Amino acid sequence: MALKIWLREGEKVVVNGAVLVALGRTRLAVENQAAVLREREIMTPEEANTPARRLYFAAMMAYIDEPARDRYQDQVVLLVHALLSAIQSDAAKAMVVSFARHIAAGEFYRALGDCRDLIAYEATALERAPAESIQACAVLP
Repeated sequence: MALKIWLREGEKVVVNGAVLVALGRTRLAVENQAAVLREREIMTPEEANTPARRLYFAAMMAYIDEPARDRYQDQVVLLVHALLSAIQSDAAKAMVVSFARHIAAGEFYRALGDCRDLIAYEATALERAPAESIQACAVLP
């Protein structure tokens, strides 16, 4: 079954590393295996400014940049270890473990979904944390 994507005019999608821009309302059907990210799922390096966001960025790059996948997967492993040692919440640890399982199985898109949940959890935790805790999080790789 084909993956169906609807795009608004000017919306971007990355397919196997190529950035495509819709020149009008567009409907695409992807009929084979491909690394596909919609614009709202793409993170820039500047947006990777927290531990969970850095993990998302490294996994996203491993997903869409197959020639450099090994390098990004090495970063993912380091970031997963750092997060697991820094996180105290069992729920957050479970999100990281689920993410790691998907990465190990080559299910990058599913791993990114887990990481989006982790980013949301992190944002909530950082809102409640005192300023010094936020600065401590900044030192993670």
